[in-house]
Amino acid sequence: MEKVRMGIIGLGSMGQEHVENIKEVPEAELTAVSDIDPEITQKISREYKVPAFTDYVELLESKQVDAVLIATPHYLHPKIGIAAMERGLHCLSEKPIAVSVDEADRFVEVARKNNRVFAVMYQHRTFPEARLAKNIIQSGKLGEIRRTCMVELRYRTQAYYEAGSWRGTWRGEGGGVLINQAPHGIDLFLLLGGRPGRVFARTRTRLHKIEVEDEVDALLEYPNGAWGYYYATTNEVPTGSFMEICGDKGKLVYQNDSLKFYSLKNSIPDFTFSSHEIWASPEVVEEKLELPQCRVGHKEIIRNFCRSILFGEELLAPGEEGVWSVEFINALILSGKKQKWIDFPINREEYKKLLEDLKKAS
Repeated sequence: MEKVRMGIIGLGSMGQEHVENIKEVPEAELTAVSDIDPEITQKISREYKVPAFTDYVELLESKQVDAVLIATPHYLHPKIGIAAMERGLHCLSEKPIAVSVDEADRFVEVARKNNRVFAVMYQHRTFPEARLAKNIIQSGKLGEIRRTCMVELRYRTQAYYEAGSWRGTWRGEGGGVLINQAPHGIDLFLLLGGRPGRVFARTRTRLHKIEVEDEVDALLEYPNGAWGYYYATTNEVPTGSFMEICGDKGKLVYQNDSLKFYSLKNSIPDFTFSSHEIWASPEVVEEKLELPQCRVGHKEIIRNFCRSILFGEELLAPGEEGVWSVEFINALILSGKKQKWIDFPINREEYKKLLEDLKKAS
């Protein structure tokens, strides 16, 4: 196999963007498309001269593809991905990989059982700032993590939610700001800061006329005793994101795709007990950072996915790590609804029942 023959399932705005992305990836070739809308499906088919299907199962069984890129509404991701992998196809899923963590678990299980390459479209992992931050943490320069903080500020009008009947509903989305606007930030937060041991969250619909949350905050506790804080909203302008990962040897500040690293000449525990001065503190140095030269964005995730299939290249965003953000989102929603601390791993059945009840009232 010289190129990976790829089919795109879901031809909304994101799916159509991926049609163009695949054209620019040398290791990939677009060979089929599918969407329930026959008009858009035929339009893309004629424009790119590839077979088109309004039933995704027909695409999966067409023998035209080696892999699929799923760009449907997110509650369909596991259903389509599992069907693809059970037919021997590799799978690249848009984020998040599922609405509930039990579905995400099943997605990963089927990929392993069928020995298929499974990746998730977390393209923010390709950014040089994210790669460098991960390297700093893995090198030990930050030391043991003592505190985390993530603030994710987004804005949406009421018209945005009314543009699709599935938006802003439990039945259609399975959540609000957490599962729609925040997954990329959550993914980086967990990748860099680690996964908490338990959370206590508050969720509410503060501004919009929707069923799901448009604001959430949470206290986090980590297995090593570190504390953290998380906040997300679609009610605030200016928008942006802010993340701090604080260790006993330094601090990373990742704000609006800009990275700063402050290192300490002495670790906090060592200096605390070795210094004989009353008002002293460890010397802080803002390190000059050299960002790595690298490919970024959706095309890099697609390229890496194809190279994993062709050459065994390590995935930048493996599907099993896509479970992290789904579980974090589920934990915050469960905690917010039950008003109690939620331990990790979360109780899959408890969340499944909560989501079913919310959907019934949707």
